[in-house]
Amino acid sequence: MQPDELDAAFHALASEPRRRMLDWLQRQPGCNVAQLAAQFEGELSRFGVMKHLQVLERGNLVVSIKEGRERLLWFNAVPIQLIHERWTTDYSAYWSARLTKLKYSAEGAEVHSLPRQQRKGLP
Repeated sequence: MQPDELDAAFHALASEPRRRMLDWLQRQPGCNVAQLAAQFEGELSRFGVMKHLQVLERGNLVVSIKEGRERLLWFNAVPIQLIHERWTTDYSAYWSARLTKLKYSAEGAEVHSLPRQQRKGLP
């Protein structure tokens, strides 16, 4: 990942509304801009949503395809994975995952484990 790409991804992730947009797109892949804007009604104008989407696209966190008059949107997790891999080893990933699981358990949140084949031989 080039430094300017890294900066764009971090800039996009620095905004709480943009992170919530990514959460929505993760749950609703392929939704259109109007559907996304409806989730922020009363908080952001459609124009505001479009400006946030531009930042997310510059950070390569959102992929959009124009289909007729609609623009369909998808969350792209690749930049986040690249950031994770840059600063995390398999060993540290294992322990950070266990600590995260403990945190969520203590808070009463739902926990999702990685499938065994993704753990690369870790217990």
